[in-house]
Amino acid sequence: MTTPHRLPGRLPSGGRVDRSAPLRFSYDGVQYTGLRGDTLASALLANGVPGAAPSLHRRRPRGIATAGVEEPNALVQLDGPCSEPMQLATTVELYDGLTATSLSGLGRLDPAPDGSGYDKMHVHTDVLVVGGGPAGLAAALAAGRSGARVVLVDDQPELGGSLLCDREEIDGAPGLDWVHAVRTELSAQPDTRILSRSTATGYYDHNYLLVAERRTDHLGPHPVPGVSRQRLWHLRARRVVLATGSHERPIVFAGNDLPGVMSAAAVRSYVNRYAVLPGRRAVVLTTNDHAYATALALVAAGAEVPALVDTRPEPPTGLVEAARRAGIEVRCGSAVVGTRGDARITAVRIAALDADDAITGPVRELPCDLLAVSGGWSPAVQLWSQSQGTLRYDEALAAFVPDRAAQQVDSVGAARGVLDLGGCLDDGFAAGARAADLAGFPVSVPATPPHSGEAPPSRPRPVWIVPGEEGEPGDWQEHFVDLQRDATVADVQRAVRAGMRSVEHIKRYTTIGTAHDQGKASGVASTGVIARLLGARSPGEVGTTTFRGPYVPLSFALLAGRERGRLFDPVRTTAIHPWHVEHGARFENVGQWKRPRYYPQPGEDLEAAVLRECRAAREGVAVMDASTLGKIDVIGPDAGAFLNRVYTNGFARLAVGSARYGVMCRPDGMVFDDGVTLRLAEGHYIMTTTTGNAAAVLDWLEEWLQTEWPELRVRVTSVTEQWATVAVVGPGSRAVVTALAPDLDVSNDAFPFMTARETRLASGVPARICRISFSGELAFEINVASWYGLATWESVVRAGAPYGITPYGTEAMHVLRAEKGYPIVGQDTDGTVTPQDLGMEWVVSKQKDFLGRRSFRRPDTARGDRRQLVGLLPVDPAVLLPEGAQLVASADVAAPTRALGHVTSSYRSAALGRTFALALVAGGRERLGETVYAPLPGGVIAATVTDSVLYDPKGTRRDA
Repeated sequence: MTTPHRLPGRLPSGGRVDRSAPLRFSYDGVQYTGLRGDTLASALLANGVPGAAPSLHRRRPRGIATAGVEEPNALVQLDGPCSEPMQLATTVELYDGLTATSLSGLGRLDPAPDGSGYDKMHVHTDVLVVGGGPAGLAAALAAGRSGARVVLVDDQPELGGSLLCDREEIDGAPGLDWVHAVRTELSAQPDTRILSRSTATGYYDHNYLLVAERRTDHLGPHPVPGVSRQRLWHLRARRVVLATGSHERPIVFAGNDLPGVMSAAAVRSYVNRYAVLPGRRAVVLTTNDHAYATALALVAAGAEVPALVDTRPEPPTGLVEAARRAGIEVRCGSAVVGTRGDARITAVRIAALDADDAITGPVRELPCDLLAVSGGWSPAVQLWSQSQGTLRYDEALAAFVPDRAAQQVDSVGAARGVLDLGGCLDDGFAAGARAADLAGFPVSVPATPPHSGEAPPSRPRPVWIVPGEEGEPGDWQEHFVDLQRDATVADVQRAVRAGMRSVEHIKRYTTIGTAHDQGKASGVASTGVIARLLGARSPGEVGTTTFRGPYVPLSFALLAGRERGRLFDPVRTTAIHPWHVEHGARFENVGQWKRPRYYPQPGEDLEAAVLRECRAAREGVAVMDASTLGKIDVIGPDAGAFLNRVYTNGFARLAVGSARYGVMCRPDGMVFDDGVTLRLAEGHYIMTTTTGNAAAVLDWLEEWLQTEWPELRVRVTSVTEQWATVAVVGPGSRAVVTALAPDLDVSNDAFPFMTARETRLASGVPARICRISFSGELAFEINVASWYGLATWESVVRAGAPYGITPYGTEAMHVLRAEKGYPIVGQDTDGTVTPQDLGMEWVVSKQKDFLGRRSFRRPDTARGDRRQLVGLLPVDPAVLLPEGAQLVASADVAAPTRALGHVTSSYRSAALGRTFALALVAGGRERLGETVYAPLPGGVIAATVTDSVLYDPKGTRRDA
């Protein structure tokens, strides 16, 4: 069934819709028909449906108000295999079978999985042009002719911008003929890429922009095989040209929210682009020249326009005469002061305004079913502001326009307040040529911009609030400032009376500009209202709120891209992983890596397997895959100086071929990461980090190099996956390495601890072998290119077979290191621990500066009752203390009580023949020999505080 038309609907001719391609769709359970090229909004208007869901808070009737992304009312839920909420009817392209439900600002999430694909692209370009209107096309054309790489981004299905909605001429021909010629030339340029249906949503540092491309949304809700539904482009440009246009502002008057009150530019768009007449009898309200074209377009489409109400006392004579020739009465110096109607506007009330915007003279009521409003134009400065560009208020334009750029960017055309077609074309060609030149592609022959007969517009007369016919601002509950939030002049007045003066504070108090549209239309209007209520001379004294990304809402599916399901957190495996699987390893997740936790033999559980592996490392020889350790190349003339700043100890004087353990601290002096760094050459170090912290450390290094120390000549590069590392540990490790590398002297004298040697293995594989130990035993780490990793591991296993070599996993590694008191960052530290708390004063230099050093002078970091790392020996040697158990001073203390600390690591030890633990205990090193208690649900466990080094305290086994 269909509903009877309540509006004129589709015009018999004209528009850019395909009348040969009817499309069926459903809205709120009712079936309708539209045309290819329609949006859902234009199709609804064509079927006589002007309304949207009631307003969110006050449940007032609302209608379609605009034709673009600034729409405050027409939110819909699109049904399909995975229903999608919070879509704008004004931007949803119609497709056959579309099913939509109106929303009052609250959508519903569909629990069904989204079967569509989403992906990402990373592209570098010389010139990025955002906006495919006249200015943007001119800029792209000028830049493309230089030979520069150009990317043109536009959010519409076809290029043209405002020319798609207007009937202006360029060089004596329809403007769209020029658009077609420009597109043809751009498409033929080898280094120009056009991204249609693509919206630039964010502008970040170093000319880095995110662009959301809708690839198949217009084809329907079902996934298209082999084609992603949407794509997120990561674009880095040498120069950016923002031709983002402008948004038409509303005017705040009583009853300005009724269905049938629409943006004048939107009305013109529906008439000229979609061949839809939104009303039979229309009144036009304007503060500027542009709405005259709307009035004339309505008359040409067959509508009656009894009045055009212009706030200016003396609008341009030519425009007034053209309107009167079309039978339109022009009311100068006047405004609409109110509306009539219930479900839809039925009449407007018109009165003259004096110089102070006060009502003067009688109020006249005029019947109508459409009110087209133009309160002026606000340049779309969202991306400009996101780029950290500043704004200034232009009194002549009554708008905030771009001022000083913070990046390599220009704003052109309507985006900077140029509102005539000829000016936009001139602006675009000049900006495109300039951008190409600054990107290194000078334009040999400057282009001559085409001619447009449109004259620059005359000065507007902004009216921020049309006063009510009675009462004061605090009473004006139907003067709507933000339709989506149901926020009124009365709400703003309450904020002002509460003492608020900042536009940011008033925004939060009233919620104006916080809905899905982020104040695209209402933002500057609300600033004008605030200025009037505060008695400011102009909105420029009030300023604007912060423009944050994204420019339009993005789905989480698009942001995730392919990184969902199995790919949400990709599994990383080392080159040796197949061997571990084949030999029955049990794995644990460390960061994103699958690391062998232990290798059970038949009949063994975790405890038995770990004790066996630890015994092999202490008494014979064992082997571990250490490839997952983070590895970062630090290269450059200032590499040593850089490492001196990020580590607490010194590295600039480290000898080539030597290694050193280092600790990193945050500026607050707390331990961030640790690891061994090896100097390979004068300006080349390789740093190792903990497995789970590798990415964070790389980000940390880059942050300091890029933001604080850009003068340092250093580059840092992750090489974790380029190297495979095999650790050979235990008293028998020297014999195994000798068999592997017969040409290498591995004696203590020739190959001392914390040094490295370059060699070739017996297999011919080049290797770097280091004398490093995380177990306290004699140990070597064999580093080879990752593609040799599996073969090298198998060679180690074969060479060690006569000595009973045993593979061991992370659980045995933890036991071995804990027996020696070696802390694990993130397990034995928690972001509140200094190196001194760990008993590592020796690693903190007193001769140089480094990150965190100043914090060690704070009284807090020198307190005697700070929690310090100590060992714990349970009184019952068979009892295992749970990790995380809280420790107190007395066995019978009543809860609640202050804890002394907690257990950080706890294991059974084959070497000690008992259980043991590490713990952070307040004043721990002063408590050696004391008993502390862990109250647990099953009883209290007593333990003796000991030194953290429980095995081989003198370190003699390391050099055996």
